[in-house]
Amino acid sequence: MSTLPAVIDFFFVLTVLLTVALFLRAVPRPGLALPLLSSWLLVQSALAISGFYTIVSTLPPRLALLAGPPLLLLMVPLLLTARGRNWLDGLSLPRLTLLHAVRIPVELLLFGLYVCGTVPRLMTFEGRNWDIIAGLSAPVVCYLVFRRQSLGRTGLLLWNLAGLGLLLNIVALAALSLPSPLQQMGFEQPNVAILHFPFALLPGLVVPLVLLAHVAAIRRLLGQAKPQVAALTV
Repeated sequence: MSTLPAVIDFFFVLTVLLTVALFLRAVPRPGLALPLLSSWLLVQSALAISGFYTIVSTLPPRLALLAGPPLLLLMVPLLLTARGRNWLDGLSLPRLTLLHAVRIPVELLLFGLYVCGTVPRLMTFEGRNWDIIAGLSAPVVCYLVFRRQSLGRTGLLLWNLAGLGLLLNIVALAALSLPSPLQQMGFEQPNVAILHFPFALLPGLVVPLVLLAHVAAIRRLLGQAKPQVAALTV
C-alpha cells in the first residue's frame, strides 16, 4: 500500500519468507512442498498486486480464494487420505513448535498497520487479539519440551490447543472486520490492509502454515502409536 512506510512492507515480506523457511525445515523431504509453496506465493502476490482483492462487494468474497484453497488442501488430501496423514506425521514436532515464533513479528506488524490506519485496534494486542502470547511462548515451550524434557506430551498438546484457539480468534476478528457485506465489527477502521500486497499473504500463506503446524502437532500428540516427545530432537 502506497500510504504505508516502505519498512512495514519490507518487514512483512521478510516475515512471510521466514514462515516458509521455518515450515520447510520441519519437512523431512521438502521436494514437492517447496515448488507448491513458491507457486502459491507467486499466484497470490500477482492477484494482490493486480487489485483483485480490493473488490469486496461480491458474494462469496474474493478473499475466499486466499484461505479457501489451503484449507481444502489441509482437510482433503492431508487429513482424509492415508498418504496425507503419513506426511503430516512425518513433520518435525520441535520445528513445528518453533515456527509459531513468527507470530511475534506478525503481531508487531498488525500493530504498525493499526497505527497507520489500515486495520482496526481490535486486531492488535491492545484490542482483542492475544495471538502474540503463542509467539512469545513458542521458544520457551520448545526448550522445556525438547531440551529440558520437563514439559511432556500433555503440556505440548494443551499449548497447541490454546494456540489454535488464539489463531481462530484473530482469524474471526480479521474476517468480520473486512469491508464487505459480511462485516460485523471494526466499522471505525475496517481491515483494509489484507486487501493489498504484501499483506494479503497473511491469510493467504502465513495463517494456513501456522494452522497446519497446529493441526499436525495435535494429530501427532493425540496418536497412541507415535514416538515419545522426549525422543524427538530439534
